[in-house]
Amino acid sequence: MHALKKNRPLRRIVLASAATVSGMVMLLSLKPHSTSAAALAVPAPSSSSSASGGTGGSSGSGGSTTVTKTVTGDTIQTRWGPVQVRITLKSGKLTEVTAVTYPTDNPRDQEINSYALPRLRSEALQAQSANIDTVSGATYTSDGYRQSLQSALDSARS
Repeated sequence: MHALKKNRPLRRIVLASAATVSGMVMLLSLKPHSTSAAALAVPAPSSSSSASGGTGGSSGSGGSTTVTKTVTGDTIQTRWGPVQVRITLKSGKLTEVTAVTYPTDNPRDQEINSYALPRLRSEALQAQSANIDTVSGATYTSDGYRQSLQSALDSARS
């Protein structure tokens, strides 16, 4: 007897359900080949990004002097690639945090970093330290960002 004969409707239902579930899993596991508009929101790291945040030295108006210091943290190797940040301190206050190096090898890296890096930057500026939360879905980047940020803060304040 053939497995799909009409006298075995339960067997047909099970096979049809399994085929449908398998097809849906395969369909949902496909990754888009184009970069989304959100992925373009964070510029790719380049060697010319060193000008962000000032050049250091002192500036001021009148009798007050504001000391600006720009320091680049250690490059931290993560599972998905290196992460490195540059910070700017004005009179000891963290005023800018820029991701200099971060994973950009594929569209998924770009997508993750387009939402993770601005959130990490915002938290670092708010906390004024490397004591920041991990961004969900960007655990490795968050850990590397935090470690590089801490190394930059340590260098700047020593």
